Amino acid sequence: MPHISKTAAKNPDKAAIIMPGSGKVVTYQQLDNSSNQVAHLLRKIGLQTGDHISLIMENRSEFLEIYLGAMRAGLIVTPVNAHLQLQECKYIIENSNSKLLVCSEKYRPLAQQLTSLTTAVDHFYCLEGGGSLADWGKELAAQAEHPITDEARGWVMMYSSGTTGHPKGILGVVEGVSLDDLHPVLESMAQAFGISQDTTYLSPGPLYHAAPLGWCDMVLNKGGTVVVMEKFDAEKALSQIEQYKVSHSQWVPIMFIRMLKLPEAQRLSYDLGSLKVAVHAAAPCPIEVKEQMIAWWGEVIYEYYAASEAIGSTAIDSQNWLAHKGSVGKASYGKIHIVDDDNKLLEHDQIGQIYFESDATNFEYYGEPGKTKGSFNPSGWATVGDVGYLDQEGYLYLTDRKSFMIISGGVNIYPQEIENCLIINDKVADVAVFGVPNAEFGEEVCAVVQLADGINTDDELSQELIDWCKNKISRIKAPRQLHFIDQLPRLENGKLYKRRLVEKYS
Repeated sequence: MPHISKTAAKNPDKAAIIMPGSGKVVTYQQLDNSSNQVAHLLRKIGLQTGDHISLIMENRSEFLEIYLGAMRAGLIVTPVNAHLQLQECKYIIENSNSKLLVCSEKYRPLAQQLTSLTTAVDHFYCLEGGGSLADWGKELAAQAEHPITDEARGWVMMYSSGTTGHPKGILGVVEGVSLDDLHPVLESMAQAFGISQDTTYLSPGPLYHAAPLGWCDMVLNKGGTVVVMEKFDAEKALSQIEQYKVSHSQWVPIMFIRMLKLPEAQRLSYDLGSLKVAVHAAAPCPIEVKEQMIAWWGEVIYEYYAASEAIGSTAIDSQNWLAHKGSVGKASYGKIHIVDDDNKLLEHDQIGQIYFESDATNFEYYGEPGKTKGSFNPSGWATVGDVGYLDQEGYLYLTDRKSFMIISGGVNIYPQEIENCLIINDKVADVAVFGVPNAEFGEEVCAVVQLADGINTDDELSQELIDWCKNKISRIKAPRQLHFIDQLPRLENGKLYKRRLVEKYS
């Protein structure tokens, strides 16, 4: 975005992007130059404002350089989850009408397969070039470093994780937002969390996910520095907070869990005193986990609730969370409504579907008007299918996704509560809970557990974990089935492919 050119003009040698694994540093002047070159190359190959492109690559500085260049050229950028299978990638690229695909060397084999599977894409590039893929780096180097003459505001189009059926392209274009401006929801978050030119932000998540990319966008827009971990590692994250004097960071609960499960002497050996804001989102955080994080890091833990659809958001700091444990906060953008299946407004403390009323509720599921319409109610409020309730003070509490709810013998059971119960057991490294068919009750609770290192599976352990649940939550919510698995199908953004587990164990 042009805002980086303003920082480049004032402080050209300031670090914009740091890749801690390699030690690579991209200054603001270099980022301004390279994003201009990207915009020129996009125009050279015939792409115009409103065209779509896709990126498949791991966390690296080029990801952000291409993204920012496309934003200056008015393009719609779709980052593709690099862990998807070939046919899943093909679906996203074709569904998004991408005219260009750029990959890294790591994903060259995948991209080369796509060249023969789809005719939708006009241009296939690899950062390093070679084979059937054009050389992005070589052609980029030949481009001018000044802005293109027809700069326009671009947008990102994320795809849902596809936990149920095909993923959906989420396009949220907001009219009247200039080249210099963030999306209104991102701007509200930047203000809420004090993002400025003094910010050093650690990004431990994958850039193909909305939150890490959005946070990097925020920090670069405000003139700060982003430290992008090539891949999350619990101890390396702590080390890099100390090394780079990180002031802000953004996490998902599973990252907290993995840091907390490091040996105590190891995790307490790092100086984390530079941290001012450590935000978590993407999934509800177990109360016990958050309590431990606040005890360890202090009251720098913040939480927000939002979605790629950018229909609204909430926020809460440590102090207010300690007084409202389990809440994701009050509305920070938009107004929250809780409604039942008949679209009737519910009272405080009643569980229903969460809707937001805001000026930003203009997203669409790309090419799927039926699904888009289904996300809005007659009042024009929008939902992403999450379920929860408001207390009398206006604090929102999440229970789960409506599509994940288990109905057993007429009782509504929310898997997140059971997952939160099991994950705090020292023998459990990760867990997924979902409903499976039961002839008598309709559905029953099934848990799939990934054990901590050094813990062996047996029938006694299975019953021990079931009893653990019965002692902590209602017995009717305890798993009737419990299976062990070596590795849960969890994405780097913290989300589970529950669909794969449901298909296997149903």
